[in-house]
Amino acid sequence: MTATAQHPLGSPFSAASTARDVLAGHDLSGRTAVVTGGSSGLGLETVRALVEAGARVLAPVRTAPSALDGVETLPLDLTDPASVRAAAARIGQAVDRVDLLIAAAGVMATPPQYVGPGWEAQLAANHLGHHLLACELYPLLRAAGSSGGARVVAYSSAGHMLTGIRWQDPHFRTGYDKWLAYGQSKTANALFAVHLDALGRADGVRAFSLHPGKIITGLQREMTRAEQVDRGWIDERGNVVGAGFKSPSQGAATGLWAATSPLLDGLGGLYLEDCEVARTAAPDSSMDAGGVRGHAVDPGSAERLWELSQAATGAAPLGG
Repeated sequence: MTATAQHPLGSPFSAASTARDVLAGHDLSGRTAVVTGGSSGLGLETVRALVEAGARVLAPVRTAPSALDGVETLPLDLTDPASVRAAAARIGQAVDRVDLLIAAAGVMATPPQYVGPGWEAQLAANHLGHHLLACELYPLLRAAGSSGGARVVAYSSAGHMLTGIRWQDPHFRTGYDKWLAYGQSKTANALFAVHLDALGRADGVRAFSLHPGKIITGLQREMTRAEQVDRGWIDERGNVVGAGFKSPSQGAATGLWAATSPLLDGLGGLYLEDCEVARTAAPDSSMDAGGVRGHAVDPGSAERLWELSQAATGAAPLGG
């Protein structure tokens, strides 16, 4: 997969499509989905839509949600490798296959913080924890891949345009910038999907990353209201006023399209937006113009990040 593979497929859906629109007509009975971040925001919308479509849904969450019919919750702290391994073990005890793994949990623009083995918190929560979880669940993904196919969906963001991977200082030891840290983690999400797809395709496991769009959810909890007002996202009363903002259901649509669309059969390693394959963006393009920068879908960088992440998390090789 290279950036040149980023060509729209003619999807019948758009930025205005909702989670229910995308799953209309899909019967997911007999399929098992694991969704991180399922207690709020886009993860919660994703969980609800999958349950309505008949899927069995397991939601590893840091904070227990209010009661959701048909959802099995279990504890998960993505910044703690021991918690990730424990969650994966519990999932393995509950099911014998995972058809869909949707990595929707995330944080944004957090204050400087080091977690787990000394990881920068945004890289840990958004990427490294999900990397370890996917590796731990890989035998279950492979089981689904051998009998119909499995898909892994990683939530990235247009924030990936802020920076590539800071190879010499990924944990910001020499000075912290909350937006560059966020951007790096979102680039990491996209590169994760590129290399997981390269490794998994022979086993029937395909992976995608995506930009869900601009949505006001709990993701902005580390930002003050004044900061969000200054950015033009909300007004002084907290009402969403930014141009092009989606509802949570619209924000969840692209991830569900990635998980279920037959247009994506036989494909993988692609970056998606607005329920479509995104075009390659010019190096100097605006974040609001859409598309994916080459640094986020480069196979060489994806392999390098995979090796860095394997070393950091101690994850077993997928073939092991």
